[in-house]
Amino acid sequence: MKTAINIKTDKHVKERAQKLARELGLPLSAIVNAQLKQFIRDEELHISTSPRMNDTLEKLIREAEGDLQNKKNISPVFSSPKAMDEYLNSL
Repeated sequence: MKTAINIKTDKHVKERAQKLARELGLPLSAIVNAQLKQFIRDEELHISTSPRMNDTLEKLIREAEGDLQNKKNISPVFSSPKAMDEYLNSL
């Protein structure tokens, strides 16, 4: 037997959650049910406030680390704002 749960959430939160669920090919209710079942099974609630990196950000960081190792795309240390302006104008 199925039952309904009514919850209040920000419109933006609901829309983003629906979009992500659609991208996975699932209705939002399947996502909510999966989370509820995990909560029941584990008898724990895991909430993270730390941001996770996505693939794009991880790629950018790898590129920046490579550039740093190869001393590529790295600006020099400036002794004054004028020196910085001269360097930037020369690019």
